[in-house]
Amino acid sequence: MEDKKQPFNDVIDHFNKIEGNAVGTDNAKINRLPKPLKFIGFMIVGYFILSIVLMVIFNLIN
Repeated sequence: MEDKKQPFNDVIDHFNKIEGNAVGTDNAKINRLPKPLKFIGFMIVGYFILSIVLMVIFNLIN
């Protein structure tokens, strides 16, 4: 039994062969990132969410 995923269409298959992309997203395991990278990522995302919320609040106050 082969567990190989089929490409969406011929264009995607050609792109994957030319660029060397993985067939599926199974190779991307975010839980396996180093802890400092996870921490920095959470800080950046948290900063953007907090800044958007604060902008909305300050615009409603004015």
